[in-house]
Amino acid sequence: MSIWFGTPTVEELAQSSLKGVAEQLGITFTEIGEDYLELRMPVTEKTLQPHGILHGGVSVVLAETACSVGATLTLDTEKQFAVGQEINANHIRPGTPGDVITARATPISRGRSSQVWDIRLHNQDGKLVCISRCTMAIRDHA
Repeated sequence: MSIWFGTPTVEELAQSSLKGVAEQLGITFTEIGEDYLELRMPVTEKTLQPHGILHGGVSVVLAETACSVGATLTLDTEKQFAVGQEINANHIRPGTPGDVITARATPISRGRSSQVWDIRLHNQDGKLVCISRCTMAIRDHA
């Protein structure tokens, strides 16, 4: 059974297009399952830290983008919205230039006032790059 409010598709999400930092980093939607969402981002010059590997903060941007979009897709956005409350990340292996990182966000808990999401980042070879957990506050529109 799908967790989504309505029936979102990757094509619809791609048309809505990500703005701001997500757009600057080349983050795109790739898949929506019954209970998960995937986004992808290339490792390029603009995503590197001084040692030539994927910047940890950029991994966190990808993770939070995935769970923010995921949480929002579970809500009636005319009544509620989701905002990031807490995020953590464990960096397992470096992403290197030319890699493509996929973030899969899956909810751990979806309550009335908060949601907790697990986000796993893998490279194109399926190797784990980062594990993140994000808590989203669910708020009613005024």
